[in-house]
Amino acid sequence: MMPWRSWLKLGVFLLSFYPAGVMFYKVYRAYVGLPVDLGPDPPQTLALETGQWAIRFLVIGLWITPARYLFNAPSLWQYRRMIGLYALFYVVLHFWVFLFFILQLSFADLGQEIVQRPYIMLGFLALVLLLPLGLTSFQAAQRKLGRNWKRLHRLVYVINILAVLHVVWIVRSSYADAVLYGSLVTFALLYRLLRSQVEAVRKFHLLMVLKGADKK
Repeated sequence: MMPWRSWLKLGVFLLSFYPAGVMFYKVYRAYVGLPVDLGPDPPQTLALETGQWAIRFLVIGLWITPARYLFNAPSLWQYRRMIGLYALFYVVLHFWVFLFFILQLSFADLGQEIVQRPYIMLGFLALVLLLPLGLTSFQAAQRKLGRNWKRLHRLVYVINILAVLHVVWIVRSSYADAVLYGSLVTFALLYRLLRSQVEAVRKFHLLMVLKGADKK
């Protein structure tokens, strides 16, 4: 019988795939001529949805390590690779929607868009930096790269910053998402910096606060 931790991991995997599954189903229905709710501009809707899930998984992946320490939950580490690969999956999906549905596979237009629109250049750069992290996310690559593996995977900090700037540049009306993601990325990076420099931060976790509250 599969242990509960394996069931939990499978559940996280399926939940992470669910948004993509819904989008695939909607595209299929549209392709065969069935009614589907993709708004007045389906390519733009798909681009926005894939982009939202891409940055969500990037931010979740960035927060796994701080959450592990703040909640004293080392078991969270077992989800780092999965969440990171899903972040890559949604970033690639976002790029593919843009290339296939919006640019109609015109690589000449892609080059012009990257040069002329800074936010597209930032998103494309984030994808380029994320690809080697996905390719080296497995244990064999970690063993082969040694200490360089950690140095390489610190690029995730830069990628998250690029993703937030990408969102900020796209926004035309409400900055709520940009502020939310920007705040989450800032706090995650600030926590990592403080934890590396301040012993009190290294020893602190939220369970200490809860235990102190119980004693009172």
